[in-house]
Parts: sequence; structure tokens; C-alpha cells
Amino acid sequence: MSFIALVTVVVRDYDEAIAFYTDALGFELVEDTDRGDGSRWVVVRPAGPGHGSALLLARAKDEEQRASVGTQTGGRVGFFLHTEDFAGDHARMTAAGVRFLEQPRHEVYGSVAVFEDLYGNRWDLLQPK
Repeated sequence: MSFIALVTVVVRDYDEAIAFYTDALGFELVEDTDRGDGSRWVVVRPAGPGHGSALLLARAKDEEQRASVGTQTGGRVGFFLHTEDFAGDHARMTAAGVRFLEQPRHEVYGSVAVFEDLYGNRWDLLQPK
């Protein structure tokens, strides 16, 4: 069976990205390995059972990559964070300074609100029905 294990998110700085994903989103740091060339292998994922895919936080290496930070999906929602406690996670994330772009909506498919990560990438916080 095949599955997507990692998705790369290009970031400006490893430590600020780790802090955002672990502190504001409640992810866990899975790995932070120095690669010896100034780069690091940094993996974060949602905490708890049933992790799903993880994120590889890759620091931009040149001007072209720096230009893509925060715009990797062209302004569309590109990441979907599922939750079993929408109201609780929304409140916790808001208190941690996460910027939601809308009020929570209750749609046919579940409860949802769009937020931005620290670079402007758009995410859905989603509790499916």
C-alpha cells in the first residue's frame, strides 16, 4: 500500500517555523537533524494517534525559493488540518495567535475555518461530519 508520508513546506527559518507549528498548531517535532551543510532535515506532524502525513520544513536556499515562501499554492487553501474538536482547536489556535481569515462555518461536510500559517500559506481547520 502506498501513502504520502511527507509534504514539503518552504520556510524562511527553521526555528521560527518549528515554533509556529509546535506552539501555535500543536504539532510535534518528529526530527531535526543537522545535514552538515547548513541545512537541516526538520519534520513536524499533528500530535496524537493517527498522525497521517507529516510536513518537511525546508528552508529556502535561493531567491527563487524565498519568493515561493507563503505562496506555494497560489493563494488557494493548500493544506487541510482535520480535527475531532473543532471548537476547542479553533479557540486554542486563536489564543496562540493563529490568524483566521473567516469566522467558523458549518457546512454540509463539516465545520471549517480558513487560517494562515506564519508565512501566509492557507489552511483549512476542518472537522468532517
